[in-house]
Amino acid sequence: MRKILVLFAHPKFEHSDANQALVDSIQGLENVQVRDLYELYPDFNVNIQAEQEALFEHEVIIWQHPFYWYSCPPLLKQWIDLVLEHGWAYGTGGIFLKNKYVFNAFTTGGSKEVYSPQGRNRYTVEEYLRPFEQTAYLCHMRYLPPFHLSGTHSITEVELRQKAKEYQELVLSLRDSEEITLPYIQKT
Repeated sequence: MRKILVLFAHPKFEHSDANQALVDSIQGLENVQVRDLYELYPDFNVNIQAEQEALFEHEVIIWQHPFYWYSCPPLLKQWIDLVLEHGWAYGTGGIFLKNKYVFNAFTTGGSKEVYSPQGRNRYTVEEYLRPFEQTAYLCHMRYLPPFHLSGTHSITEVELRQKAKEYQELVLSLRDSEEITLPYIQKT
């Protein structure tokens, strides 16, 4: 059974039914740890050693966040900048994340259609996530395709429950599967 670390970053979590549903669906699962970065570090003073120790103990890392200006909220970016240090995560001696799995689980207010070459945002979500994919590559991690919950501004309660169930099933599968093969997660 793999250990999964969910690094959750949402500066206005109390206003997000979508992220609440996703977190609730996995909270309390055996071998799944959810770390709410805004709760842990409201002053952005990230404890690098504690975060590196948490990463070291887990085999699957999930960056869970809303899509903010085509990226992640600022605290998750701060976390990446500080915790994934040269000599620890990459570069000479940077072997501590090697072969761990990582992916983004994120929400967008806009629909899937607006994240396309023909849509208002001109690019796919996978294209916007390239910096995360490259970060994983630099750290010798295995980057899995994202879990994307789109259209949160207009999602129905039934649709939200279904997506939360899909997220839970994905996390359980990653935790319990004998082997993770790529592509593992369906593209959005």
